[in-house]
Amino acid sequence: MRCDYYESDRCRSCTVIQTPYEVQLSAKDVRARAALGESGIAWEPPVASGESGFRNKAKMVAGGSVDAPKLGILTSGKEVQDLRECPLHEPAVAAALPVLAEFVTAARLVPYDVTTRRGELKYVLVTGSPEGELLVRFVLRSTESVPRIRKHLGWLTQTLPNLVVASVNLHPTHSALVEGQEELLLTEQELLPMRVGAVELALRPQGFFQTNTPMAATLYRLAAEWTAHLEYRTAWDLYSGVGGFAMHLARDGAMVTGIESSGEAVAAATASAERAGLSGVQFAAGDAGAFARHAQDVPDLVVVNPPRRGIGAELAACLESSGVGHVLYSSCHVDSLAQDVAAMPSLTPVRARVLDMFPHTGHFETLVLLER
Repeated sequence: MRCDYYESDRCRSCTVIQTPYEVQLSAKDVRARAALGESGIAWEPPVASGESGFRNKAKMVAGGSVDAPKLGILTSGKEVQDLRECPLHEPAVAAALPVLAEFVTAARLVPYDVTTRRGELKYVLVTGSPEGELLVRFVLRSTESVPRIRKHLGWLTQTLPNLVVASVNLHPTHSALVEGQEELLLTEQELLPMRVGAVELALRPQGFFQTNTPMAATLYRLAAEWTAHLEYRTAWDLYSGVGGFAMHLARDGAMVTGIESSGEAVAAATASAERAGLSGVQFAAGDAGAFARHAQDVPDLVVVNPPRRGIGAELAACLESSGVGHVLYSSCHVDSLAQDVAAMPSLTPVRARVLDMFPHTGHFETLVLLER
């Protein structure tokens, strides 16, 4: 895939974009096999992504000026490179970015300058659903601009009729974090429906969802297929997010418990399960490791989908000593995955597959089934 931003040296985020896609995919598969080994593991062919138009979210740094705003990335020189025409974004997200730039001007939202530490608007965050509906968040330094955002919100929703959820995130401190703790909802609707296969998930403003929806759908489908033969009556979904794995693992006679640190994600997952009528699925806010350590009973199946750092030595040791029969591990960082698997020698990888969640980069998702 060609990209004008890359070729003109304005953005180098897609580090391997000039490598033919088939070569990219093969290299990721080779790397995963090298990290985990091949002996005794039924490796399935890697799952390819679309090469463009696959990102369902845009995390755009705000820059420029009120009358000439930029939405893009922060360069090494602390300036913002506009990326409104990035070819990676889904069509609905890409179409929204120029409209949101107009909104910055209309609502007089002063972009934040990281060098002077002045201004209000830090980021514009956009997420698109499979149906093309949008969740838009404005990350602000303070509430100073909120009245103007509310005043012009009618114009924005009229111009972007597929905008169904909008909010302001307050992030007063100067830090590398994208967002703060406090969220102000601007619309009556607070949940963005995210239909993935036969399951409708939901996303609240501060909830996490996989960046590549088609790959997420494949990931959840594989999780259901790989565990279909297991006779589990209890299952844990640790780092459960908005409930994708838990809801796909739901079955009659089984209780699936999802544990997630984000209260926003737990609320969204609970609402999704209730709408779907899944009485055998429950979610709770908490630390995955602490939950596993203090649990009274051992489940038949554990699913883990941790951040890049992996589950860590403490949770790995807990699962190793617990006696759980099967662990389904979804990882976005194969090195931490390999380290965690090595820390659970009684749980042997028997099935694995690479899913290219992040084309044109060195990152990818790896799904592994381990059994005792």
